Amino acid sequence: MPRTRAASKPSPNTLKQEPSARALRLQGWRTTDDEEIERRRQRAASEPLTVEAIEPAHPVFGAFRVSSETGSAYEVEIRSLSRRDNSCGCPDHLVNGLGTCKHVEAVLARVRSAKTARMDSERIEVFLRRDGERPEVRAQWPAGVRRPAASALVERFFTPEGALHGAPLDLLPELARALKSSPPRTRGSIRLSRHLLPWVEEERRRAARTAARERFLADAEAGRETLDVVRHPLYPYQREGMLHLAFTERALLADEMGLGKTVQAIAACALLRRLRGVERVLVVCPASLKGEWEEQIARFTDLPARLIFGPRAQRLSQYGSRDGGTFFYIANYEQIVQDGDEIQRRLAPDVIILDEAQRIKNWQSRTAQAVKRLRSPYAFVLTGTPIENRIDELYSILQFLDPALLGPLFRFNRDFYELDERGRPAGYKNLDELHRRVAPVLLRRRKDEVEGQLPGRTDKHYLVPMEEEQLARYGDYEKRVSQLLAQARRRPLLPEEMDKLQRWLACMRMICDTPYILDSDCRICPKLAELREILAETLAEPGTKVLIFSEWERMLELARDLAQEMDAGFAWHTGSVPTMRRRDEIRRFKEDPGCRLLLSTDSGSVGLNLQAASVVINLDLPWNPARLEQRIARAWRKHQTRPVRVLHLVAENSIEHRMISLLAGKQALADSVLDGRGDLSALPLPSGRKALVERLEALTGLTAAPPVRPENQDTQPAAAPNEPLAGELLALLGDRLLNLEICTAPDGRETVLAVVDGGVPDRAMEAVIQGQFAGTPPALELIDRQAFEAIERLVEMGVLQFAPEGRRRLHRSPVLEPEKDAQGAARVARERRLAAARDLLARSERKLRMAAVLAGGGFSAEALPSLREGVELGLHARAVMDGKDSPETDKLPDDWIEARLPPHLPLVRTLRDGSEVLLGATPGEVGAWIAAGEVLVREVANALL
Repeated sequence: MPRTRAASKPSPNTLKQEPSARALRLQGWRTTDDEEIERRRQRAASEPLTVEAIEPAHPVFGAFRVSSETGSAYEVEIRSLSRRDNSCGCPDHLVNGLGTCKHVEAVLARVRSAKTARMDSERIEVFLRRDGERPEVRAQWPAGVRRPAASALVERFFTPEGALHGAPLDLLPELARALKSSPPRTRGSIRLSRHLLPWVEEERRRAARTAARERFLADAEAGRETLDVVRHPLYPYQREGMLHLAFTERALLADEMGLGKTVQAIAACALLRRLRGVERVLVVCPASLKGEWEEQIARFTDLPARLIFGPRAQRLSQYGSRDGGTFFYIANYEQIVQDGDEIQRRLAPDVIILDEAQRIKNWQSRTAQAVKRLRSPYAFVLTGTPIENRIDELYSILQFLDPALLGPLFRFNRDFYELDERGRPAGYKNLDELHRRVAPVLLRRRKDEVEGQLPGRTDKHYLVPMEEEQLARYGDYEKRVSQLLAQARRRPLLPEEMDKLQRWLACMRMICDTPYILDSDCRICPKLAELREILAETLAEPGTKVLIFSEWERMLELARDLAQEMDAGFAWHTGSVPTMRRRDEIRRFKEDPGCRLLLSTDSGSVGLNLQAASVVINLDLPWNPARLEQRIARAWRKHQTRPVRVLHLVAENSIEHRMISLLAGKQALADSVLDGRGDLSALPLPSGRKALVERLEALTGLTAAPPVRPENQDTQPAAAPNEPLAGELLALLGDRLLNLEICTAPDGRETVLAVVDGGVPDRAMEAVIQGQFAGTPPALELIDRQAFEAIERLVEMGVLQFAPEGRRRLHRSPVLEPEKDAQGAARVARERRLAAARDLLARSERKLRMAAVLAGGGFSAEALPSLREGVELGLHARAVMDGKDSPETDKLPDDWIEARLPPHLPLVRTLRDGSEVLLGATPGEVGAWIAAGEVLVREVANALL
């Protein structure tokens, strides 16, 4: 049968036998198996899949190769047109438990068009049925076809009902051998699925793991083997971790921070090298930890390691080089996104180690998808925080190890989330079952379980009152959040409002430290006085070293000034410091007795071994408890010989003060699933508008009172609008809002008349209006600028007349001033352009300032959207000056930019198209881009002058 493309529509024959490929209307995450099967049928009908027969003698009940345009290809076996007994080698079919996939459905859509009276294969089929949660080995005899010799052979192994007589790992290889030695006629009457024996080998491999570990331990006890595979002795719990990784083969090590996951993984690789002959290990870690891995490998082994650096061509040559017998190849996550396919082809690692594997917790991210395309016999996932916020983060991480462990995402959602009537997650359930399922691959030890091998730890919170000016600035942002909180009580917040909310909450947290983070002219910082007292006492103790963490680099600048004033030696570790320089700073802190302090943003809270310190000072609290523990674990970890003191400086009666209980609540979720502690039956999942309001109230201490309904509302017209209506709509629309009026009809009905230039977000405007009126809100009437100016000209000519009463103007843009003559019209048009350009330029400057604030606080990735938007607004300001009429949502073409702002074209291209470049950008690069954007805006501003 020739190669063909799968039909884009089901054939008439298909429609008679199967449900039509109707458009699915799914309710959020709530789907049934039938809906999931229908979804795969629709994908088979709509995607460009190529079907090729690879058993020409069996045009219907045979084997087929199904290929996609991406280059992937899978082999499909068809054995029934009426039951889900068909098979495919694709990941979805291996995991989903539906007995079908889009590749199977694509073949079925084709073969059903062939003329055949049979619904099932004419051969005896021995296959793996995957129509259910666990695969099942089955035999199927053809109805009405006698195969005496073949039947006799198969009946030695299977019951008349098609079930195996015994263990598949023993019987199936025996059946394969018997079939191979049987006559050709018998062999041709039996099809042993090509997907069956690989499954047997994988199951045999799984079954052998426990026995292999027991044999190794017995040999070690008898002196034939040794557990000492690295230079320095391991703690007993670390030996257990080494064995867990090596003999589970694909395993998650989720020890709390500071228990030595790195050395356990290194030891497991050394053990596998000796026992199984592994030759190449790929370590994937954050860029800041590559040097730490190199140091730990050199400290514990003699095995050669190579750091992957340089341009792409240089990196590719490093993956393929075998010079020096490199054993460990150390790359960062951003390099995997760009180089993953070449790594697989050139390096073909035996072991893959993912360090700080929470980097792949978002299963939709490009990083997670790139990492999950890597293949290796052994895989070690290391993270102390496999759950930071939600349980589907754990799902994404475990997908890399074994996609079948937790099944398909739709079934995971069904099993472990409580879904509301719209299919949205409302809570967790069956967490005890989730804990049981992950137990075979998960090993997690908490510090309190091995505390006999670690020094003690004490935590203390210092509540620091804010000063008057600090409180006033904090109150400004608190008032803004309060207004949005009132809005959230009445209606869902708009995306623009959610962005404001996140920025204002972040600003409240920054001011808890110091207004200096936002305003370089205000250096008020009560925490600094508290820090001075703490350091004076701490540094009086000979040999004591201190880690000082803050989320914001400008807060650390004040701490640095204090250290210089106190003549205390310090090291500096922030995202703006180049990677190689960071290593030098860490080494100086560890080795130089005069270097007593390490000042670090959260760039230094992950993966570093800083046992030289015995005091950790948090100048502020992060949102996430895992991030907080990561900071502390730099000092409170293995090989620490002194008790560790952890000091938290917290602004009193502030959002920071109230975050303490929020951090405890997030920790409870991780404890339930990972450690089996607490109530494992169910946990609530805060979601929806009500939960948002409750969280805001808990964080800010504000209470959003419900709107007051006036008495006799049924007989009263709508209340007068709140004063912020014009401000809210101006914030939403900017200079596109040209005119805003409240019009009252003779019968008392009110209408908001808005003149808007460009695209009209009517639903967003209606939501704003509903939030500003008590009772029944007025109607919204929208007209564009051309229509409104035409109406005003007709009024001026006397053709039309506005009602003498019933109009209340809330806003009018100066660009709507009347044009008296041609010269005046040109002047007004020019003024309009300049006013519009100034407005765009002001918005551009605000976006760039926001980008600078975020980047300065260590949030380089979060700064990029504001940077990109600021640059585009600056370009549009220049275009408006030239009289170019294009919506600001459109991208100005390269040739226009090259003609007017040629030095800035490379920056614009990078921000628009360089997704891979942006993904791997260092804080220094982001800072350079922000500076370049500021130069662009200054150039446009000079042109305006």
